[in-house]
Amino acid sequence: MKARGGAAHKNTVLSLLDRETGHVRSFHVATATVDEVAPIVRANVSKEAHLMTDQAKIYQKLGTEFADHGTVDHSNDQYVRYQNDVTDKKCADGKPIVETTVITTNTIESYFSVFKRGMTGVYQHCSSDHLHRYLAEFDFRYNNRASLGVDDTARAVNTLKAIEGKRLTYKQTN
Repeated sequence: MKARGGAAHKNTVLSLLDRETGHVRSFHVATATVDEVAPIVRANVSKEAHLMTDQAKIYQKLGTEFADHGTVDHSNDQYVRYQNDVTDKKCADGKPIVETTVITTNTIESYFSVFKRGMTGVYQHCSSDHLHRYLAEFDFRYNNRASLGVDDTARAVNTLKAIEGKRLTYKQTN
């Protein structure tokens, strides 16, 4: 059997991370195209948001629909960029206040790192039919982690809340 190389065997995942809350939401998409990604971003991200992405072409036009769009250029080894913006606010001496925005995709890349380690180290295989379930599990883990102040008891309660009203059934085979 010939080994498959490159990205041919990989599934496409879009994850959106809210830097204010620290919560992530992930989606399995057929392809990384504007037609697939744009509707998901529009439906899940506020127009007032500051979008931060890499320089993939699918985000260029989409980024103009949001309050701000900062990018980092991984192809030039850029992983953090600082953007200075002059605000309408003034200092006591009358000079305008300059706010610095840190533009980075490191937070979402950290999430993907944990997801990939979990998939290769724990689950080892996942069909594309069930990928959304694995993504939901890792989203739950990330959104209920200790660094967000969620302890074991709260995590258990959140788990029980999530399964309320749902029932897992199996088809009867004869």
